[in-house]
Amino acid sequence: MGNFENILYEADGAVGTITLNRPDKLNPLDWGTVRELKALLGQINEDGAVRVVVVTGAGRAFSAGGDLEGYLTLYRRPDDLSQFLRDFYDVNRLIEESDKIFIASVNGVTVAGGLELMLACDVVIAAAEARIGDGHLNFAQLPGAGGSQRLPRAIGALRAKRLMLTGELVTGVEAERIGLVTFAVPDDRLAVETRRLAEAMLEKSPSALKGAKYLVHQAGQTDLEAGLALEIDFVHRYATTDADAMEGLEAFKEKRKPEYKRTR
Repeated sequence: MGNFENILYEADGAVGTITLNRPDKLNPLDWGTVRELKALLGQINEDGAVRVVVVTGAGRAFSAGGDLEGYLTLYRRPDDLSQFLRDFYDVNRLIEESDKIFIASVNGVTVAGGLELMLACDVVIAAAEARIGDGHLNFAQLPGAGGSQRLPRAIGALRAKRLMLTGELVTGVEAERIGLVTFAVPDDRLAVETRRLAEAMLEKSPSALKGAKYLVHQAGQTDLEAGLALEIDFVHRYATTDADAMEGLEAFKEKRKPEYKRTR
């Protein structure tokens, strides 16, 4: 899927893996990398063979965030800065609105823009000794790729302000405790457990996975009553029109493994 300078992509069956690949710089999310991610995600979302996408980093970092030296130039070019922020916004929305399930496999340092990219993913599995946090205020910066909005939705306002206002980093284990990551595993088990998680998801109905992701995402976008009404309408349509819903019930009744249809 194209040739990129800062990222790698590999598809293995129905699992695609995006690797941020500038380990010498701790995988910065500079403008060039963000634009590459945006282009790649557009291609992945059109690939019907891939159903689960893993996002990870090369070396000892997932991503240490933006290119602070590069910001010196961007800040003097307001139009470029605006486009950079819009491109990063697009990257995270492409992940959130995708039919695919995105797993952030957090292998190490994850700060600022790295945290913002992680928060856009559907599931986060972290190495126990990874170091994760916001970190923007350590250099008088502010989160501009959704961090101030997604972080409190993930862990609550008080815990979000703790991470944002102190700039401290927490381990993968602590991140699991406060709900910042889905779960943490021993560092040397991260790749194996990430693949195991992806394979478990591939056993599910593609359309049901897509539906569950959509419903949970909508829960963060609307009030409870509107969300409940949306759920009723969505589930009614799914149960009465999608063959997988009936196949799951028939398989349960007949004590066999379901045979779900493939989507797109």
